Amino acid sequence: MQRKIRLGVINYLNVKPLLYGIQHSPVINDIEIIETFPAKLAQMLVTDEVDAGIVPVAIIPHLKEHHIVSDYCIGCDGPVATVCLFSEVPVNRIQKVLLDYQSRTSVMLAKILLKRYWDIEPEFEDAKGEEYRHRITGTTAGLVIGDRAFEQRRQSTYIYDLGEAWKDYTGLGFVFAAWIANKALPPGFVAAFNAANALGLENIEQIVRDSAFNLFDLHQYYKYNINYVMDERKKAGLEEFLFQLKQMALPEDINV
Repeated sequence: MQRKIRLGVINYLNVKPLLYGIQHSPVINDIEIIETFPAKLAQMLVTDEVDAGIVPVAIIPHLKEHHIVSDYCIGCDGPVATVCLFSEVPVNRIQKVLLDYQSRTSVMLAKILLKRYWDIEPEFEDAKGEEYRHRITGTTAGLVIGDRAFEQRRQSTYIYDLGEAWKDYTGLGFVFAAWIANKALPPGFVAAFNAANALGLENIEQIVRDSAFNLFDLHQYYKYNINYVMDERKKAGLEEFLFQLKQMALPEDINV
């Protein structure tokens, strides 16, 4: 009996449409789903605890072998809403930035934009756990990603959307996470998996109706903030991001 493909997924709202398609397609019978947060999932792909997953793209240089599995991703071409720098003061007055522990990719993006787009070099502190959001006050800002960013949007005076800033800086889209495998997967599986992703996007209205969420307009989020198709603009944005990571020589860290 052939072993099921171990598929890692992120427990964020933005993955729901893709996961819906997988769970409502025959391909689910070939998959063992493993759910965690981005940094942990990236580490699991490196250590071969999963075969593939929707992982932060900064993991790519750390993989001995990588394959982008489908035509779909977690990306944006403008404001993304859930990867933001939050502050009580304008960006040019920020002195310290607390960095979200859940995804080093977003941390690296923030460091690139702070230095090269906003032209500031604040002190950085790696946040531990969830309590750091209470410290976003005065000249101390915080990077908050994922569903928790919806809550923070209601609390902070200044919101700097990294997707929007990246587009203004480069003119390109951005890929936060993509379906990446650490080994070649059967072509038949890849085709079925791609079709399952497409099915999920065809059912966004149903997903919104089934989701009890009142912090943000999910229809807007799924249709206008998150851009799921890995098109040429996002591929170019991915190449530019990986180039800038290398150029800035940011510290090696597989917890991306």
